[in-house]
Amino acid sequence: MADEARDPRPTTSRSDEVRLDDVLTALRAAAEPTRLRLLALCAEGELTVSEVMHILGQSQPRVSRHLRLLTEAGLLERFREGSWVFHRLARDAEIAARLIELLPPGDAQLALDRERLREVRARRAEAAAGYFSRNAPQWRELRRLYVTEHEVERVILSLLPEDGVESLIDIGTGTGRMLEVFGGKAARAEGIDLSRDMLAVARANLEKAGLNHCAVRQADLYQLPFDGHAFDAAIVHQVLHYLDDPGRAIQEAARVLRPGGRVVIADFAPHDREDLREQHAHRRLGFADDEVDAWLRGAGLKTRYIEHLPGDPLTVTVWMATMAEPAANNATTA
Repeated sequence: MADEARDPRPTTSRSDEVRLDDVLTALRAAAEPTRLRLLALCAEGELTVSEVMHILGQSQPRVSRHLRLLTEAGLLERFREGSWVFHRLARDAEIAARLIELLPPGDAQLALDRERLREVRARRAEAAAGYFSRNAPQWRELRRLYVTEHEVERVILSLLPEDGVESLIDIGTGTGRMLEVFGGKAARAEGIDLSRDMLAVARANLEKAGLNHCAVRQADLYQLPFDGHAFDAAIVHQVLHYLDDPGRAIQEAARVLRPGGRVVIADFAPHDREDLREQHAHRRLGFADDEVDAWLRGAGLKTRYIEHLPGDPLTVTVWMATMAEPAANNATTA
């Protein structure tokens, strides 16, 4: 029980990587009351410009200027999702984290900001709940056709490193369920999806779960907005059967994996339920093991584990593969 409660996230400091110029730039950008308030807010999660305007009670030009200065100083990061632009605390912003620790927890202005942030989150949750309720009936209908999600999640959990990972990506995150379940095993977790409605549900779920180190963003899974070798683990859960080119999606997942990193895929085994094409927009009716293995090998991954979870009438298959280590590392290990 004690092992399950242990936080696997690394606690090592990055102080030796911070330069004096970085500190001076960050202090100049943050040395203003509104920008300090913004840092405190963005430490709680992702916010759009309009949401910040509501919380701070300031105009769009003024808010945008403050956000731009903090972003240029490396304290915040921004990303676009359709016509919206989100801001959040930069992933490696140790200086920002230290500044936030210095803010007085009992400050009246910060307390008012937090109260307005709760209002923003409540509106988000209401909108997400509305979308979920409209689509829940068809999701429940589909889930009755295969084993429980808890059983699938149990297998996926067993295939992730027991002591956690530094970084995790959930490709096709949908409602953010994989981040909810496995986000606690990562120091940083990202989810991507094309649907803004789904992302709204995911954000509400992550906020409710208190997973501030998990984030979601709108992106194309064929062109992930991350550098190569950015993640230790990737999850692709019930996504491939919607795609025109599953092999290409696996190649892109492999591109962002570090050497030794692993990808876990959960999807349907081959079946004959043609009704799923029209009723649930499935493009593929499941995948054979050799087909998925060929895609994994083509992406430079080696299949390590396959498990079939029979249901009625659908069977879910879970595949796990790892990215090859550099040749030098392999020789050393040998």
